[in-house]
Amino acid sequence: MIDLHTHSLFSDGVLVPSELIRRFEALEYDAVAITDHVDSSMIDFVIPRIVKVAAGLNAVQSVKVIPGVEITHVPPPLIGNMVRRARDLGAALVVLHGETLVEPVASGTNRAGLDAGIDILAHPGLITAEEAALAAEKGVFLEITGRPGHAFSNGHVARMAGETGAKLVLDSDTHAPHDILTREMARKVVEGAGLPQGALDSLLENSRLLMKKVGYPL
Repeated sequence: MIDLHTHSLFSDGVLVPSELIRRFEALEYDAVAITDHVDSSMIDFVIPRIVKVAAGLNAVQSVKVIPGVEITHVPPPLIGNMVRRARDLGAALVVLHGETLVEPVASGTNRAGLDAGIDILAHPGLITAEEAALAAEKGVFLEITGRPGHAFSNGHVARMAGETGAKLVLDSDTHAPHDILTREMARKVVEGAGLPQGALDSLLENSRLLMKKVGYPL
């Protein structure tokens, strides 16, 4: 199993990074990205600490830890600069908090992130066919999420991806221990999105492809 979207207490998660990763390791995950929420107020604080802890854990644990970030509720005109700043600070994986149905994310966020070259567009809500096609063109992965609320649009996201050729990944958006997906629950989330039986393995292969792209091959 692989999860490329999780949160520690560096943002709104409840666990220190070491415990977060240990809980995934106990469930025999192969890889986990720590992608805490940031905006301009603390991006310089959060990312270097995630980079540091990921390096330490990777030296001693079986699960591969990817230092990442989730750019969250940043006004669309500022997203491009934030993505560049995140990469300069060492974020290997850049996730954007997409236009979920359950939060007032600014209209245009999905498009701004795609134009900026993010890696994952998280819970993108009612993403348009044009945006999904752009994701396919730019190699941006669209997220099927296990997060309650954000998951309301999973079926729509899966359909848009199917129509345009955009690649999907499955993530938990973990904030607390009970959010971590077992393989069985992951399968149910994928099939609940309208994807066929066995699609979980395809989504996990997409996660492996993305990990290789950002320099963390399994």
